[in-house]
Amino acid sequence: MNTLFFPADRAFDVACLGRLAVDLYAQQIGCNLESASSFAKYLGGSSANIAFGTARLGLRSAMISRVGNEQNGRFLLDTLQREGCDTSQVQTDDQRLTAMVLLGIKNQDTFPLLFARENCADMALDADAISESFLAQCRSLVITGTHLSTPTVLAASRRALDIAGRHGVVRVLDIDYRPVLWGLAAKGDGETRYVGSQDVSRHLQAQLASFELIIGTEEEWMIAGGVDGDLMACLRRVRECTQAVLVVKRGPLGCSIVRGDIPARLDDALTVLGERIEVLNVLGAGDAFASGLLAGLLRGKDFTESAKIANACGAIVVSRHGCAPAMPTPDELSHWFSGQRNPRPDQDPLLAHLHRVSVRRPQWPALYVLAYDHRAQLEDMAKQAGVEVQQVSRLKKLLNQVVADIENDAGCKGKLGVLIDGRMGEAALHNATGRGWWLGRPIERPGSRPLRFDGTHSLGSQLVHWPREQVVKCLVFYHPDDAVALRAEQDEWLQQVWEATRASGHELLLEVIPPKDMLVPGDTGEAVVRAIRHFYDIGLKPEWWKVGTMAARNWEALDALVRERDPYCRGAVILGLSQPVDQLIAGFAEARAPIVKGFMIGRTVWAGPSQAWLKREIDDAEFQSQVAANFRRLIAGWRASRSVEQRAAEQVTA
Repeated sequence: MNTLFFPADRAFDVACLGRLAVDLYAQQIGCNLESASSFAKYLGGSSANIAFGTARLGLRSAMISRVGNEQNGRFLLDTLQREGCDTSQVQTDDQRLTAMVLLGIKNQDTFPLLFARENCADMALDADAISESFLAQCRSLVITGTHLSTPTVLAASRRALDIAGRHGVVRVLDIDYRPVLWGLAAKGDGETRYVGSQDVSRHLQAQLASFELIIGTEEEWMIAGGVDGDLMACLRRVRECTQAVLVVKRGPLGCSIVRGDIPARLDDALTVLGERIEVLNVLGAGDAFASGLLAGLLRGKDFTESAKIANACGAIVVSRHGCAPAMPTPDELSHWFSGQRNPRPDQDPLLAHLHRVSVRRPQWPALYVLAYDHRAQLEDMAKQAGVEVQQVSRLKKLLNQVVADIENDAGCKGKLGVLIDGRMGEAALHNATGRGWWLGRPIERPGSRPLRFDGTHSLGSQLVHWPREQVVKCLVFYHPDDAVALRAEQDEWLQQVWEATRASGHELLLEVIPPKDMLVPGDTGEAVVRAIRHFYDIGLKPEWWKVGTMAARNWEALDALVRERDPYCRGAVILGLSQPVDQLIAGFAEARAPIVKGFMIGRTVWAGPSQAWLKREIDDAEFQSQVAANFRRLIAGWRASRSVEQRAAEQVTA
């Protein structure tokens, strides 16, 4: 078959059948697995990586596999679903565990792997549960080689292939040869990529006629053809078995595409040169290549253009840690092909930024955030009330319940959030984590100017212990007309925050408050906008800005600045500074620029009730009732300040 004809008007572009596992990647680079001391958890498995990668590139992808009925299985399903991949065809196994793989990066040529796949869930894929009605809705089916290796998974793959053939689905094989998974290498030798075996070659050859497109490295074509040391002879042997389009991955040399007769030399085939880049980790590069190739072909591009995309995807992934999370987005590829990229992708700050901000992220159409990350203020209130500071911890747990109750109000679901500290509010913070709220956590030492961190000099060492959903909130008292030395010192600490959050993967909210003694009469936000412009000038691009009320013209100026410097910014929110509710609501009416997403306000809502509660003048229920009333007034005021169009947009996004 020389040309691929993908059926149109179907629900899914690609379904991937095969390995679905947890990858545990050693975080220490340059040592063997025996010496690795910590690991990062990612989605893994060749088929799953392709399902994830194609979804990230905007295809309608689906996964066909099997996971254990346990935490790892749920993690994999959640990860695929968040990326937009359909998991309705992933079976659940009550008897077996989800597969795991431990991986390391010793150097550019050595990548130790330890497969923990003994009797794992995805190798028990049930053929009878493969849905014909589902596959009939797909344009392509991708199967990887491991799921041809045993009778159980071969039966499931054969059923899927037969169904796909009946319905005109283009069938794709990624050979993905791992000798250890065919019983040809020691259990600890997952790194070896080639061991010759005539039994495996004959077994693969018996399946090749069922595919219209086959992808493999040179070593993988060797096992498919069965002629050790002679790639062209292997390709000729494969051609005797199938008329599929053959794609030979050649690393930095790119790839060659063979349609029809096998040429005398591989370079005589259609060859698309690859990208020469610095390699960190080749693991996952082949899955990224397949994702890019399919993304091109399924969008109607020819093999040359599709191979360019595939090569770029592979090149980007080899420069990063991990497989699935390293997969590029369409925005990254646009930058890659723009001619503006750095020859070293690992040293391209815009590519790194796009990788963070152009992936699928939880959407916040509006934000109503109750802030009680206050420490010094509540300590003072407790002392004035003559009670133990420990009562503040209990107070913050009561505030959590207020937010939980308001979540049930009409129009509030998916828009509520909290700011809670990890010191006095540790119990409340843990209670709020995992609820689906927007969740921020402060790092600044209260009142510090110049900026200092609360309880540590090393922010990065702290963030490794934070759940990823917790947004790093950093308050800086900053004025663009501060003394040069003070500005430089604050900038240096903010750069630490920026680099730490880029490394940890946490979002960053930068709160900017000009010191009172630096404000000039009539300043209605000019200093804040100037400060934010300066932060962009020094390379900071936080996901969120938090600022006080400003005049409408300065909100418009901020909106234009953000659109120019970082169109991926999540938005700006309004802080309270203890202003009365009515005054804040009046400020909301000035903040109609699109950049403004909501508010994050604390003492305005809870200061009065908290004083009364700490003095034992009111009980828990009355405290919560008063706080809830104030919070609801702010929410109602925010909604009333929005235009009809803005309110409609919030509802549609939600």
